[in-house]
Amino acid sequence: MTDSQQCYLLIINGQSAGNPALREAVEAQRKAGTPMIVRATWEGGDAAEFAAQAVELGATSVIACGGDGTVNEVVNGLMRIPHDHRPSLGVVPMGSANDFATSVGLPLKPDRALADAVRLPSAPIDVIRMTAETSGEPSVCYYINMTTGGFGAEITSSTPKTLKRMLGGGAYSLMGALKAWRHRSYRGTLHWSDHEQAASLLLLALGNGRQSGGGQVLAPRAKLDDGRLDVLLVKDFHSVTELPTLLGELQQFPAEGCYVRYFTASQLTVTTRSDDEPWPLTLDGEAKRYQRFTAEVVPLALKVRLPEGCSLLSANDRH
Repeated sequence: MTDSQQCYLLIINGQSAGNPALREAVEAQRKAGTPMIVRATWEGGDAAEFAAQAVELGATSVIACGGDGTVNEVVNGLMRIPHDHRPSLGVVPMGSANDFATSVGLPLKPDRALADAVRLPSAPIDVIRMTAETSGEPSVCYYINMTTGGFGAEITSSTPKTLKRMLGGGAYSLMGALKAWRHRSYRGTLHWSDHEQAASLLLLALGNGRQSGGGQVLAPRAKLDDGRLDVLLVKDFHSVTELPTLLGELQQFPAEGCYVRYFTASQLTVTTRSDDEPWPLTLDGEAKRYQRFTAEVVPLALKVRLPEGCSLLSANDRH
């Protein structure tokens, strides 16, 4: 399909709907002849519903205008559409963290970001399917960037929205410092490939992308299109004397350190005992609590408009 046949559905987080720079950018694109349908969210779930209706609205590409949570909702709506008819995804980052957009190199100003969401070529990337149980009820959802579990998820989910708006990504670091001496570990059994490990973890990260929590790089070698999850396990510590070793390992991401383990898998399952509390998780900014969950790669399930030379695409690796 040629550019002249493209039609774009902009799904805007309601809090950003009145942003003057975004309104000007949309108007400029329309004056240039770019067909654009605009929908603004009112409550949770709206972005997913709008995205799921994209084909019916005649849209060939969907642009998520908002933070990582808005992008996550849009991805979940797009995944309801059969693969062969699924529109591509563009992102105009307007949140407090913008982890996905920042990591792939998208501009943060609305006019440049919208122009890129229209003009950039789309590349197929993996999507991660999360199948979970809480109180015996199964659920399925998707994400494209990062799931954090345990301590990291607690920080992300408990950071007040007003603080996020004031400090941006720094809000997460501040909340992390405040919680550092009141942390708790999370117990579970991890299954991947032919491995099984009982663990008491401070942090679990399952990365399709590389960063979470406002710029915290937790999966430095992740690729969006390699069919693999990058898994980071951070074991609990018991004394402040152990912290230098733990922090040092977080700079190196060893395959098997004293506190840090980093590896890849196409699927990983975490199970907990019935008397344990559900794990707090954050999926691309969306807070969840699950007793048992499986993260599984759905290879090349979604086309996303990304900068040329994006380092998170395997095709751009330089040997």
